[in-house]
Amino acid sequence: MEGTKRANIKIGAQVSIVLKQDQRTGDLTVGVVEKILTNSPNHPHGIKVRLDSGEVGRVKHIHQ
Repeated sequence: MEGTKRANIKIGAQVSIVLKQDQRTGDLTVGVVEKILTNSPNHPHGIKVRLDSGEVGRVKHIHQ
């Protein structure tokens, strides 16, 4: 599932995000959503979240 719609992302969901420093390479980091940081209902580059590890990035994929 795509990470561009805020309604698709739930706290506690496992997601793949791209960190700011990985935007050029596209390397993904997998983790569990602790907080949703984007307020708008959607964002073309992905909704920004903070993982339970403290890492912040934009959601590229939501794991089922």
